[in-house]
Amino acid sequence: MPRRALAQHFLADQGVLHRILQAADLSLKDTVVEVGPGRGVLTRELVRRVGRVVAVEIDSELAASLAPNLGYPPNLTVLEADARTVDLGAYNDYKVVANLPYYAANPIVRRFLEAEHKPLLMVVTVQKEVAESMVAPPGRMSLLSVGVQLYSVPRIVCTVPPGAFRPPPKVDSAVVRIDVLPRPAVEMDDVTEFFRLVQAGFAAPRKQIRNSLALGLKLPAKEAGEILERAGIEPQRRPATLDLEEWAALHRTYSRGAVGEGSSLR
Repeated sequence: MPRRALAQHFLADQGVLHRILQAADLSLKDTVVEVGPGRGVLTRELVRRVGRVVAVEIDSELAASLAPNLGYPPNLTVLEADARTVDLGAYNDYKVVANLPYYAANPIVRRFLEAEHKPLLMVVTVQKEVAESMVAPPGRMSLLSVGVQLYSVPRIVCTVPPGAFRPPPKVDSAVVRIDVLPRPAVEMDDVTEFFRLVQAGFAAPRKQIRNSLALGLKLPAKEAGEILERAGIEPQRRPATLDLEEWAALHRTYSRGAVGEGSSLR
């Protein structure tokens, strides 16, 4: 039985399964990390197509039953672990193919994209709203958009109706292919500090960037406006309109103390 506490919805639509496998460009040379294999519908197809499958399952009962249910395929390794904290250090040149649990999709994607050993690509099923945020262009961007697009080029492969799962969720889903970049899309000195600034900038996303940034950094609005102007950004714009280059320029301006002492993010 699916466990409600883990928001388990198992894929049952063969057409969607085919789209996921096709999007991942799989070969027998591949190592695939699958998060949340559940009953093994996707896992069964992966072990047929790739050299190695590492299935990360947080549910102890599902983790224990996966290999027996599939006939103990020799290229399957099952890890009973939380994908948000699992050690990824042993894997290089791998792909992630997964139907992610809604409640943990964002931190799981972030975990892989920020890992020292990043995947080559990810093909993941997530809530449609999350997928749209991942691929959003300037004008509709969010903290998630910036986080995903800094490290990758994402695109929506297809949308997935609730009826594709058992039991059906209450929302639509989407399959997203995330092609991971060899290096971040924009240059910066400190990724952690960059994201602190972006998070501050989205503190009040519906407000002007001057006011949102002031709130996030606990600065007077006038000082926040000066930082933005020095970075070449109009203070009246909304946070969602800034692209990656503009966020990077804002970070450089702020971290260099362009408006005087006390401008460090630390």
